[in-house]
Amino acid sequence: MADDKHKAARRGSKAPKGAARSGHSWKHPLRSWLGSHRDSARQALERLRHNPLSSAMTILVMTIVLALPMGLGVLIGQVERLGVDWQRAAQLSVYLVDNVQPEAATGVLEQVRDLDQVAEAHLLDAEMALAEFKQHSGMGDALDQLAYNPLPAVIVVTPVSIEGGAAVLEPLRDQLAALQGVEQVQIDLLWIERLTRILALLERFTGGLAVLLVLALLLVMINTIRLAIESRRDEIVVIKLVGGTDAFVRRPFLYIGVLYGLLAGLLAWLLLALGMVWLNSAVREVAALYQSDFELAGMPAVDGLTLVAGAMLLGLVGAWLAVGRHVRAIQPT
Repeated sequence: MADDKHKAARRGSKAPKGAARSGHSWKHPLRSWLGSHRDSARQALERLRHNPLSSAMTILVMTIVLALPMGLGVLIGQVERLGVDWQRAAQLSVYLVDNVQPEAATGVLEQVRDLDQVAEAHLLDAEMALAEFKQHSGMGDALDQLAYNPLPAVIVVTPVSIEGGAAVLEPLRDQLAALQGVEQVQIDLLWIERLTRILALLERFTGGLAVLLVLALLLVMINTIRLAIESRRDEIVVIKLVGGTDAFVRRPFLYIGVLYGLLAGLLAWLLLALGMVWLNSAVREVAALYQSDFELAGMPAVDGLTLVAGAMLLGLVGAWLAVGRHVRAIQPT
């Protein structure tokens, strides 16, 4: 009797254990898959540790390739902060007729502000116009000798946008010139055209440079992974002889590409951040010559994270392109 009770107890204790094992059987493939990826990542780290010089050279090349277009893009983005100042440089000067009455000048100002293409407008009477001219012309002593004020009242108009240059500003100039009480409207359209063309040229140059350097980075990554595959040809043959699939062989090399991209992206981010700090001193000096307090901001975190993510993606794509063909070409004989 006692033996039967002990056997029943053993059977009862085994049943829940078996049920638990079957209930969690789905975890084993997942654990195996995660373990395989963990081993592949470890192999990638070991390769970097065993080949420090070649790995460092590859990462440095990738860092420079990533930093050049990203640095230009960040600088253009920083310069766009000057858009408001550039729009003010593109102000239209609306000169009113001589001896205009204050009430009439105020009426013209309200009409100017009602125009859709006008972002801002303010009135300078003759005395204020003369004072501003003295301040910016450097001819204050000579102007003090004048017996009368030769400058008329002027309305300084800031357009909503300078995009499009003369094609946008000429209709606005015609509208302003048609207002009653306006003598002349003056604007430096050539400066606006030059400004918009320079910005467009810089953006196009940066885009083209980025495409060329991305192709160069992919070529560097493909060549690096190809050499890594050739150095492990015998090991790959053995793995395939014992049943290893191409996906299993390919995985460590993909991790190498991602790891190269991660390290290169972080170094490029650091390089750009330090470069912005180094360049900022010169920017402040130039801005001071134009009575401006403009300075470069720090490397934006969003741009840095985008740079790192893009570098990892490029490393993965380059490794995939290299591994796909070369691993299939290695077959046991």
